[in-house]
Amino acid sequence: MLCAVCGVSQGLTGQIIGLHGPASVLMRLVASAYSVAEKAAAIVRKVMAGGDLGIVEKCGANDLQTKADRLVQMSICSSLAQKFPKLTIIGEEDLPSYDVDEELIENGQYEEILKKTCPPQYSSIKEEELVVWVDPLDGTKEYTEGLLDHVTVLIGIAYGGKAIAGIINQPYYNYEAGADAVLGRTIWGVLGLGAFGFQLKEVPDGKHIIITTRSHSSKMVNDCIGAMNPDAIVRVGGAGNKVIHLIEGKASAYVFASPGCKKWDTCAPEAILHAVGGKLTDIHGNSLHYNREVKHMNSAGVLATLRNFDYYASRVPDSVKQALVP
Repeated sequence: MLCAVCGVSQGLTGQIIGLHGPASVLMRLVASAYSVAEKAAAIVRKVMAGGDLGIVEKCGANDLQTKADRLVQMSICSSLAQKFPKLTIIGEEDLPSYDVDEELIENGQYEEILKKTCPPQYSSIKEEELVVWVDPLDGTKEYTEGLLDHVTVLIGIAYGGKAIAGIINQPYYNYEAGADAVLGRTIWGVLGLGAFGFQLKEVPDGKHIIITTRSHSSKMVNDCIGAMNPDAIVRVGGAGNKVIHLIEGKASAYVFASPGCKKWDTCAPEAILHAVGGKLTDIHGNSLHYNREVKHMNSAGVLATLRNFDYYASRVPDSVKQALVP
């Protein structure tokens, strides 16, 4: 039986039935990850409201971990693993294994996603063929400094080494709109289907606005940006936040000519950017790979645009390319 309200029903065998027949593994995973990301955002806000962030330094003052990072990663990884036990899930935080409190588990799924048809090239993917990359709190340093609009929760889904779906939650979206504002939003996308939860907008023609790192700058980063003749430079935290600037017309290129960014930082944003016709690569223009055996570091940096990728790629100095080895 099909529910007239949501268009999704639970079959007698427990199989999820959508408007177009049984929902694929990919669409079920995206629908679950959406709900898991919303739960994660609630945890992020609760930790902040509690006042004790539980900050520890991992590799220095610019590489922090908070109680929110730890709880959110446990929530995301445990929730997805319970429902999809054959997934490979790779999270940023190196946490010991122990039983996860039931309060952290999210079993829901966003039914609007199940109404959509899976792109045919992904409709027969098996659970064990998918790799999920999790950044529980992208922009941790900014979170500790109260720059809450920089913070995102990232869940990226890869198949065949390629980022094919992503979920970005902004726990504090709208937080400056006043006490009565509804906080947070979730952006999601699947390659071949599109991206949802925001209004796509482009920077005006001829404008070159570069978005880059706020806390990991260097001479090489600045030299690379300078070679692109920018009209403006925006410095913010978080890879997820930077890509949102690209898709909402607040920046034309994301440039990070340095190692430091990891696969869990880029998988979800890349999938969403590619779903709307943008491009994210390393500084040489090479595709990033997300198979389970790959090294975690994006050692050759990041270059991303919504449009006009070749303009920016052609202006990366040879000295920068020589210094950043893939």
